[in-house]
Amino acid sequence: MQQNFELTGVRTDPDFFRFEERTAFDPELVMDVLQGRRLGVVFRDVIPEDARKESVARFWNSAGLLRRDGEPSYHIGSYHWNKSTDEYLEDSAKTADAVRDVLDVPGSPWHAFRSAMAAELARHGAEIRVAEHEGEQACAALIRAWDKEGSFALDPHEDEAQCKDPRQAGFEIQRAADHEICAVNMCVEQGVGGRLVVWNVRPDDDSRRALGIEHTGFSYPPDSLDGFDALHLDVRSGDVYVFNGRHVHAVDACEGNRTNVSFLMGFVDERTVVSWT
Repeated sequence: MQQNFELTGVRTDPDFFRFEERTAFDPELVMDVLQGRRLGVVFRDVIPEDARKESVARFWNSAGLLRRDGEPSYHIGSYHWNKSTDEYLEDSAKTADAVRDVLDVPGSPWHAFRSAMAAELARHGAEIRVAEHEGEQACAALIRAWDKEGSFALDPHEDEAQCKDPRQAGFEIQRAADHEICAVNMCVEQGVGGRLVVWNVRPDDDSRRALGIEHTGFSYPPDSLDGFDALHLDVRSGDVYVFNGRHVHAVDACEGNRTNVSFLMGFVDERTVVSWT
């Protein structure tokens, strides 16, 4: 990072910069996040215990389980991050069966979330679906377990920059950057620690260019975030949380496995929400 670097971008109002907390799933609150009315919401203990256990067992026993060394973690599924559209979609097709095996457990949190959101969006004349390009589908979800050592299990980053990668020009997910990009996480296994950390800054392109992360959003030096308010959200097994991924966020240090079913989603037009990974 250059000397005397100052991170610039948008700070949001304190009334916006908070998490709403509930003990039952409420799709109207997720709509608030999708439409930019609130930062995030966490639904506590809404994933059935049997579904958690079966998801975890299928994940760790899957033939599709992969190790990611650049940002240490185990995962099933494909990242669109730092890839061309063709690379991402080809990888999504290769991993689709392994992903679906984990998603299709009895009491699946993925299916429950999607069903509830489909019904809510239908009330507004809209739909939710997995993103597509030239007849090929994006990955339905990433199932991943972070185990990086140090201050952060996942370093500070944001999810907007990666949706502007010129290698993905024409891919419909890039239109989500004109709306709000929301991160959905369903926690099926949680060790000690591993809080979600969110800073009250949506970085601008000048900052991204200065850091050399214009099309990745990864990662932001921790000391560049010192002047911004931060929220620390405790996460427990069984929780589902949704938040605006345009804000810089991270996962702090964790002991044991922190295993989530995750995807990104956003409106691409007035009637369509798409999801990707």
